[in-house]
Amino acid sequence: MNARRVRDNRGADPGKTLERYRDVAGRRTAPSGHHWAWLGEIVIHGEDIRRSLGLPSPTRPETAAIVAEQFARRDFTVPSRTATQGLRLRATDSDFVSGDGPEASGPTLSLLMAMAGRSSHLDDLCGEGVARLGATTNHR
Repeated sequence: MNARRVRDNRGADPGKTLERYRDVAGRRTAPSGHHWAWLGEIVIHGEDIRRSLGLPSPTRPETAAIVAEQFARRDFTVPSRTATQGLRLRATDSDFVSGDGPEASGPTLSLLMAMAGRSSHLDDLCGEGVARLGATTNHR
């Protein structure tokens, strides 16, 4: 997605490219205009940083569930819906449940991170569906 956006906004020369980026630097819109998309950016990328540093996550299960519900419904910036088709995802710490098929269960945040392609959270999950979900992650 980043490469596509750079390609879409590249100017005829470096000066024009810089001018285009300066024109949009103050924007305050989410990629889709949906608030859950902003929330997803904060939760997922914040967790990427925290997890790698060994810091605990302040994300509440109910917060992660808001994003997980949307990721289960659509492919957004990652193929989350495609990756979870034919699987049942069930959170053990919130009301989040999605799909039918072999189950992957565990903390809501770990399910969301796996849906976002992060294999680092697969060890937090259990069930027959975990291996298939793991096959779709990008090994981050």
